[in-house]
Amino acid sequence: MSHQDKHWKKDFPINRSQANQVSRRDFAKLLAVVSGGMVVGNGVIAAKAAFFNEPKNEKKQKICAKNEIPVGGTKSFVLENDTVPYILIHTEEGEFYAYEQKCTHLSCAVYYKPGTLTIECPCHNGWFDVKTGNVIQGPPPRPLKKLDVTFEGNAIYVQHPKNETV
Repeated sequence: MSHQDKHWKKDFPINRSQANQVSRRDFAKLLAVVSGGMVVGNGVIAAKAAFFNEPKNEKKQKICAKNEIPVGGTKSFVLENDTVPYILIHTEEGEFYAYEQKCTHLSCAVYYKPGTLTIECPCHNGWFDVKTGNVIQGPPPRPLKKLDVTFEGNAIYVQHPKNETV
């Protein structure tokens, strides 16, 4: 040990093993600050969702013509003034259904599995009924959000249901 090392230890007498230990009081303070921050953050998110939610687009929107989607096929789309992806499905029974294209579990993209009348979420093996949007199996906690599908001649229109709460 050189002469400089001894001088430094006299000026800064810190035991390294004690310096790395955290007291219960310090840990509790850190835990309280982090928990408080999470509570405030969740409160801000909840307040924003409750008070600043933009109204849904109530008018119907043309998506495409019936002959543009083959039987068993789909078309992805986004409504005007919205960023949510939706999917329009043409089933083998000749019916058309439109749903939000995000799984209600962790928002993974869902897709129609032709020939099964089911919508699949491949992330965690979630399945939905194509006619109702209800969960058939897997972890999704609630049905897919469904849009109303209407026709004017050969044109397909969708819109949010009138009785849907925002």
